[in-house]
Order: sequence, then structure tokens, then C-alpha cells
Amino acid sequence: MTEAGKPKYFSLMEQLKEDILSGNIRPGEKLPSENELSVKHSLSRHTVRKALSILAQDGYVESYHGKGTFCSENMRHVKKSKNIAVVTTYISDYIFPRLIQGMDNILSERGYSIILKNTGNSRQKEAKCLEELLQKDIDGLIIEPSKSQMICRHSNLYQALDKYKIPYIFIQGIYTEMTDKPHILMDDVRGGYLVTKYLLELGHKKIAGFFKADDIQGIERHKGYVHALQEAGIPYDPDDVVWFHTEDRKSKPAMMAKMLAEKGTLPDGIVCYNDQIAVQVMEVLESFGVSIPGEVSVTGYDNSLYAQRGSGITTIAHPQERLGEMAAELILEKINGVPEEESKVERMIQPELIVRGSCRKR
Repeated sequence: MTEAGKPKYFSLMEQLKEDILSGNIRPGEKLPSENELSVKHSLSRHTVRKALSILAQDGYVESYHGKGTFCSENMRHVKKSKNIAVVTTYISDYIFPRLIQGMDNILSERGYSIILKNTGNSRQKEAKCLEELLQKDIDGLIIEPSKSQMICRHSNLYQALDKYKIPYIFIQGIYTEMTDKPHILMDDVRGGYLVTKYLLELGHKKIAGFFKADDIQGIERHKGYVHALQEAGIPYDPDDVVWFHTEDRKSKPAMMAKMLAEKGTLPDGIVCYNDQIAVQVMEVLESFGVSIPGEVSVTGYDNSLYAQRGSGITTIAHPQERLGEMAAELILEKINGVPEEESKVERMIQPELIVRGSCRKR
């Protein structure tokens, strides 16, 4: 017994725990050996071993045969850091600056800082980002998944976040096997339906579609396109659809638009995955002397700056800054333990059609 009336092993355990919680012993750091602790504190190795055993049971340390005892990585996330990690597919262009601005509006007001990373829509880079973040002090994570239509092969990293009790939410997409996790999405089926229906109402009969195959947004927007055609009694023709992937997004849509122009097999309307693709398609067609919207009407998606230039592109509104604010509000709810049924954050954003000069009545 110590002078305070506590067992010696308990006093040592408390002291080591205090060193861990105060940061004197850092996550991943090796503790002194049993012999060193025994000599330093004038205790038997049995007493030292008992103290370490309690710490291991409580998750403060981890012991490895032949290597020693180390402070658990779990301890990295015990203290609140006021850091929120944000991982998006891209950062510097398109809708992402305003999306991140929306998050910062809310988080900075609450005293949080953002750790920002991007994946380039690469699953390998997403896994690397998560590995790095698991080594940092973060209170929560907002993530836009990479190639969300494909099976996630690094689910173990999300399981590690669960293990460390680090809340995370998905935005703009979610892996099929993780739909039970908190997420905020746009109703992309409805969005794809609205742009296609608009072209049909203008009298278009031959409507092509350019869709991204490796993100869930592309699959959902394609579903809306198909639904609108079927509703209008127009048979779906898979030959009217161009599928592209992240790796060929800057070349294939343009190449396929070029082929349509060269063969003289142009549709009278084209539904594009987003505004970037719409601009790409329009520029190619116009280089062949095709009049937009005189000969072909084109729609985009996201209401980005691309869609607002000149006479503009008919598109679907994307609440860029508001989505960022919603994501920040939701991750704060998760950090503060707000039950799902008491959440005040909308989870499905309804699309809105914005009509501009890239379409005309047939």
C-alpha cells in the first residue's frame, strides 16, 4: 500500500494514465520496459505488470510480444482538438470552393478549424487520406467518397474511425455498403428527370445522355433520364448514352461529341452529367459549325460558373454553400451526440431546374 492507502499497482496505473492523458506519453510512443518502471518506482515487476494489464484492459496501452508496451492510438482521439477533417474529390475549382466556404461559415463560428484534403476522385488517395487522418487529432470527418458507385475496398479504415469513435458523414455520394451511415445527398434521380422532361416538353424526340459511370451521381441522373423518356413513351436506346469514367472525363465526352458531328448522327437534345461536360460537348459541336441551341439543345447540372457564362446553360441548381453549411451542422450534431431522430439537418436536397439559353423549342 502507498501512503495514500492505495495499492501500489493502482497508484502506478493512475500515474501512467495521467501521463497519457496529459500528452507526456504520446499515442504510438513506447513506454519504459517493465524492468525500467520497476527500478524507477521501486516496485516489483509483478506490480508493474499488474498496472500495465489494467491500462491495456481499459484501452490506454497495447502490448506486443518481443516489442514492448505502447500507448494506444485510441488515445490520439480522446481529447477534443476542435479540428474537423474535410475530404473532397477536388478542391480548387468547379463547385468546391463555395462548398468548403459553407462549411467554414459554420465551423469557424463554433471555434473549429478545417483540415482539408482532396482525393482527385481516386480510391487509393482516399485510403491514404484516411490513414493520415487517423494519425491526427480530429473530432469529426466530412467526406465526399471517391468513385462511389464502386465497392469500397478500404472499409477497414472507416471501421477504425468507428472504433476510435470519430463521427463521419458522407456528402454528394455514399458507398452502397454504407448507406446506414449519416449522409446528405441531392435527389439526382429527380434532377436527371427534370432536365430530360424539360427537353421533351420543348419537343425534342432524340435525346442523348452523357453520364459518369463510376460515381453514384451519374448512375442516379441516368435513372432520371430513363424515367422521363419512358414516361413520354420514347423507347430507351442504350446507343444514345455515352458512359465515361474519372480517368477519361476530359477526353471521352469530347471524342464522342466529335464522332456524332462527323457522322452526322446528332441528336436534337443532349443531357450532360454536369456543367463541365456540357461545356466540353458544346465547344466540340460548335467547332463543327453546329448551332447551340439552334440545332442541338444541351443541359448541364450543378449551376456552376460554367453554366452562368454568356447566354448560359440550362441546368440543375446545386446549393453549394448551403450544402457545406448543412454538412457542418450535421457533423457537429454527431460530435455532440444528438440522436438521429432529433436531427434538424435535411438529408435529401430537392433539385431545381434553371432555364437558360442552351435550349430552345423544336
